[in-house]
Amino acid sequence: MAAMPAAASPRIFDVVVAGAGPAGLAFAAAVKQALGRGIAIAVVDPRPQAGDGRLRTAALAEGPRRLIDGVGAWAALEPLAQPIRRMAITDGRARDAVRIEQLRFGGEDGAPLAYMAFNDDIAAALGGAAAALGVETIVGAVTAFAPGRDMAELELADGARLRARLVVAADGARSRLRALAEVATVGWDTGQTGIVATIAHERDHEGLAEQHFLPAGPFAILPMRGRCSSIVWNESHADAKAIAALAPDDFLRELEYRFTLKLGALSLASRVATFPFSFRFARRFVAERLALVADAAHVVHPLAGQGLNLGLRDVAALAEAVVERMRLGLDPGDATTLEAYQRARRFDVVSSSLGMDALNRLFANDLAPLRVARDFGLRVVDRLPPLKRLMTAEAAGDGVRAPRLLRGLAL
Repeated sequence: MAAMPAAASPRIFDVVVAGAGPAGLAFAAAVKQALGRGIAIAVVDPRPQAGDGRLRTAALAEGPRRLIDGVGAWAALEPLAQPIRRMAITDGRARDAVRIEQLRFGGEDGAPLAYMAFNDDIAAALGGAAAALGVETIVGAVTAFAPGRDMAELELADGARLRARLVVAADGARSRLRALAEVATVGWDTGQTGIVATIAHERDHEGLAEQHFLPAGPFAILPMRGRCSSIVWNESHADAKAIAALAPDDFLRELEYRFTLKLGALSLASRVATFPFSFRFARRFVAERLALVADAAHVVHPLAGQGLNLGLRDVAALAEAVVERMRLGLDPGDATTLEAYQRARRFDVVSSSLGMDALNRLFANDLAPLRVARDFGLRVVDRLPPLKRLMTAEAAGDGVRAPRLLRGLAL
C-alpha cells in the first residue's frame, strides 16, 4: 500500500466507490437513498458511463431486478429489457440436425424467469438514479490507497486526494484497489474464450433463452428486445480467435451450425468480440477500510448468467450492513461492519462459483458414457417440478434469508 505524498487538502466523504459499473452505481444509489443528506458518497471512475458499444449483456434475476427497482432505476431500464419467458437446455454436438430439449424452465404463474439487458443500459439507468439521489461522480483513476484508524485515503492519477470511512472496490476483475490493498486471489484459466455478439433474425424468439452444451463449451442464445438475440459462444482460446477473425459470411456460416435457422436468416447486429473466461475469487472480500464487490471480489464463468446477479447480491448485503451501522451512529468501515459483510457473502459466492465451474467441466467434453449419464440426469430433473422450482428460486436470489433489497424491501 503506497504512502500518500503531501498535496492539497483531501476531500472528505463517508463512502467512496471505485468503479461506475452497475455494481458500484447500485451500491452508491442504495446507500444514498437510505441515508439521504446524512451521507456524502462519491463514485470514482476513469471513464464513467463508457460502455462496450451495447455488446455485453446480463440476465437480471428477480432479486437483483427488485434492487434496481428499489433505487429508482427500473423505470428507465424496463422499456429496454427483454423478459425471458422460458429456458431450454440441450446437450449435443455443433452440427446435430435436431437438438432435443433435455430440461425446460418456465416462470411461476407466467412471471419472467429473468430480464435480458445490455450492460450499458443497466449502467446508464443506475447512473441516472444515483445522480438524481445526489451521488457525486468524480472522473479519475485510483493510484494509491492508504487505510488509517479512522479513514482511508485515496490518491487519483491527477494528484487529487479523497478520504472516506469506507472504500468500496467495484472496479472490475483487474481491480486496482484490490491490488493496492494486497488482497490475493485464487483461481484458474478455464481454457475457454467467449465469442460475444448481437444477432438479428427474421422470426421472433418469443422470450426463449437457450443453453446448448456443446463439446467445446456452452453456446447460449439470449433473447433481446426486437428480433435480436445475444450469443455467448464458448470455444478454446485458439478456435475462438480464429472464428472471430473470419469474414462476416464465413462467421455467420459457423454460427448457423450452432444457432440453427429456426428463427430464419441471421445477420450481425453488432461487432464480434472475444473475452477469455477465467474462474477467480479473492481470498478475502474485505481489507482494512475496504470492501470488495462484484468482479473485484469474484469472476465466474457466465454459464448460468450469474455474474452480475452475484455482484448485485454483494451490493445488497453490503448496503444493508453499512446502512444499519450508520443509522446507529457507528463506523461503516470498521472491522465489525466489514466482517459481517464477508460472512454474509463468502459462502454463497464460493459455493455458486465452484458449482458453475464444475457444471462447465461436466458438460464441456464429448465422452459418450458421461454424455449418457448427464442427459439422463437432465431428464430426471425435468420431470421433478419441485426440484425445478427450487433451482429457479435459488437463481432468483430473493429467498426469505436474502438481504432486504433483493426481497423488494426498503433499507
